[in-house]
Amino acid sequence: MTKIEVLGTGCAKCKRLFANTEQAIKELNITVDLVKIEKLDEITERGVMMTPALIIDDEIAAEGRVPDVKEIKAMLTV
Repeated sequence: MTKIEVLGTGCAKCKRLFANTEQAIKELNITVDLVKIEKLDEITERGVMMTPALIIDDEIAAEGRVPDVKEIKAMLTV
């Protein structure tokens, strides 16, 4: 199963990334393990220096920006 982590401290961009990710998952009709990580120490443990960030299967897919739903869908169908 694909593991997706959305990292961010709760800012508007972080919330938008989580919503875009949920929408992409819904549109693709796939089952994933989606986790939201808000604790700063857990974010830095993953090597992320800028939030929001999107990690797919332990690889940073986006950092410091909010990909739109179309881009996230493309990341998930590679």
